[in-house]
Amino acid sequence: MRVRLIAIGTRMPEWVETAVADYAGRLPRELKLEVVELPLEPRGKNADIPRLKQAEGERLLKAAGSARRIVLDERGSAWSSAELAQRLERWKQDGRDLAWLVGGPDGHAPEVLAQAEAQWSLSRLTLPHPLVRVLLAEQLYRAWSLGAHHPYHRA
Repeated sequence: MRVRLIAIGTRMPEWVETAVADYAGRLPRELKLEVVELPLEPRGKNADIPRLKQAEGERLLKAAGSARRIVLDERGSAWSSAELAQRLERWKQDGRDLAWLVGGPDGHAPEVLAQAEAQWSLSRLTLPHPLVRVLLAEQLYRAWSLGAHHPYHRA
């Protein structure tokens, strides 16, 4: 199963690249995490935000292709690590690729939300996008470790 984190925004700080690479490197070969960065639409003083979100959304959906689309959104459902592990196990069984979608600073276009199979909120807090990448990579590793009965998760 191909797992991709597709995010609007490029040029993350080195600590983000290092942390994501660390967790991605811990995942087994059949669950390798690939990060796909898409450029942010330029925003000016009088930017047409709905149009910019639509353009970013079109690129996110195109990059996701036919993969199961999971949108990270503050209004999504809150899943525990154990719930994510259960979902990951079910998703592995059907063999479809996974695409985790992270929108730009103004959120997701309505089309992206409508085409998502699930909307997940990492927290009720507003999180910076670089930190979202690290949290997602860590939670994917934690979910895998739960399913594999690996000692990483000690709840």
